[in-house]
Amino acid sequence: MKLTSCKMAAASTANFFTTSTAPCNSKPYMVSKSKSFGLRFNSPNYLRSFNGLKAATSVNCESESSFLGKESTAALRDSFAPKAVKQNRDTVTRFQPRASFKVAILGAAGGIGQPLALLIKMSPLVSTLHLYDIANVRGVTADLSHCNTPSQVLDFTGTAELPNSLKGVDVVVIPAGVPRKPGMTRDDLFNINANIVKDLVEAVADTCPDAFFHIISNPVNSTVPIAAEVLKQKGVYDPKKLFGVTTPDVVRANTFVAQKKNLKLIDVDVPVVGGHAGITILPLLSKIKPSVSLTDEEVEELTVRIQNAGTEVVDAKAGAGFATLSMAYAAARFMESSLLALDGDSDVYECSYVQSELTELPFFLKLGKNGVEAVIPSDLQGLTEYEAKALEALKPELKASIEKGIAFANKQPVAA
Repeated sequence: MKLTSCKMAAASTANFFTTSTAPCNSKPYMVSKSKSFGLRFNSPNYLRSFNGLKAATSVNCESESSFLGKESTAALRDSFAPKAVKQNRDTVTRFQPRASFKVAILGAAGGIGQPLALLIKMSPLVSTLHLYDIANVRGVTADLSHCNTPSQVLDFTGTAELPNSLKGVDVVVIPAGVPRKPGMTRDDLFNINANIVKDLVEAVADTCPDAFFHIISNPVNSTVPIAAEVLKQKGVYDPKKLFGVTTPDVVRANTFVAQKKNLKLIDVDVPVVGGHAGITILPLLSKIKPSVSLTDEEVEELTVRIQNAGTEVVDAKAGAGFATLSMAYAAARFMESSLLALDGDSDVYECSYVQSELTELPFFLKLGKNGVEAVIPSDLQGLTEYEAKALEALKPELKASIEKGIAFANKQPVAA
């Protein structure tokens, strides 16, 4: 995927907005269709050597069955370079990882961190996985290390070990923080999670300032600006490498639309712009790919459900939890896209909450080796009347969240 920088607030402050990006010389946002492909192995050991799944002498890798859909199929297909080897006078095709990256999860023992760690360990692009938390991470690491996938898993507990968990890391993802509980808004989380994110970002700035930095911790609309301000104070801010993970909104939008219209899920692509809370989440249902007809009632129903999908899970769990599995899945998808971009893939597009000059709000991104390569403006053109009004309605709330994060960061002293 390719990433671009975006802005999302108003006038005197940096703007952040969820958007899609592409290389500056790219054509309008377009994702090529993945095709099914087959792999045949003369020995089951070859399959076992790269993905840890139950080996078979023949395996058909359908894009529909992969956990990342089109992106994961492309990752599986493209992340292995064929190497011909002689064995018993026959030539067989052996697949070896083409790239290996080091990833750190800060908050790895939590409800999102644990399933996210499992999904990332399954990636053929990851060589080393660092799991950090303030407690209980050693058991998670021991459990995960039993999975026979190639990546090495190491645990780091407590603030004293935080710097070591970040050494040499290519991508840092932060799901750390207090989860939302019934009756809680994202603003209720602010005071606790803002301090957690600030402390972790300071460590990232000191240890691996060139890494891609994914923030999941809510409220994302405020925690990403906090991270940006801390990185600025440390003198290492690169807006092309800081991302608020809004992929859960895209994943939910794709799923809900496919269910509503009885579409093949793997083909559905719904751009989602804005922020990552309530009405700041704006699915652009007029721009669904493939094109689909929706009544005004269906548009409103789907929009409201997508905006309140996190609350839907919190209520369904009746106080026993929050959205963890879908969040981990979406974060793993964004991680895979980042790793593909770092590996040189030139056709990686995602929605993310980033700083941008395009509007005062986040937008779509195209990712590259250096982070955001371009913002894709086409999705904000030709909006329906409903979408245009919703876009204007979300701006004040998003602007307030951004300013709240910036004000918090500027009031807090940054450790030298």
